[in-house]
Amino acid sequence: MEPVDLALVLALDGSASVTYDEFNLMAGGLGAALRHRAIVAGLLEGPAHASLGAVVLWSGAGAEDVLVGWTRIGSAAEADAFADAVENVPRTVLPGLTAIGDALVAALALLETAPAPARRRIVDVAGDGRSNDGIPPGPVRDRMAGAGITINGLCVLHEEADLLETYTREVIGGPGAFAIACPDYAAFAAAMRQKLAREIANRPVA
Repeated sequence: MEPVDLALVLALDGSASVTYDEFNLMAGGLGAALRHRAIVAGLLEGPAHASLGAVVLWSGAGAEDVLVGWTRIGSAAEADAFADAVENVPRTVLPGLTAIGDALVAALALLETAPAPARRRIVDVAGDGRSNDGIPPGPVRDRMAGAGITINGLCVLHEEADLLETYTREVIGGPGAFAIACPDYAAFAAAMRQKLAREIANRPVA
């Protein structure tokens, strides 16, 4: 496969703190964000005019599943097909504790099997709780950042008001890393659109 501008892993929280209705809002909001004109343009505007996308669902330690494998996005039609796949992902892992470190390990393994070299590699972690199971996220984050991988966060604050601070301290890292927050899952689509627009920009944002 030809080189791409961006390899993006979208890592979604499937732990017990996320109800099935909230999970549907998260998947639907992500699909809607990926269809936005500015997001599609961002995925296609780099020198290679193409990106790769994949989706991982995570919960407790050892509970991760690749819901959408690596998909090349080299046209508006391919972007729309990827959004369709994301919007309709099933909840395949059992709701459990919150193992963000294990989720990062799963994302790293997926990046290491990407079918094409990428100019930038980004992991987009979305969730509503701090890590309370499995390996600590900090050391994994540091290893990934050292390899030039960016980890960004989207924090849903309806259960933990200080989650943005927790993600900033323990989860995000790498070139241009950032985290943003939204108050609840009803606001997830707009927040994800804002986040994707920032992270797929052709240059990292400090």
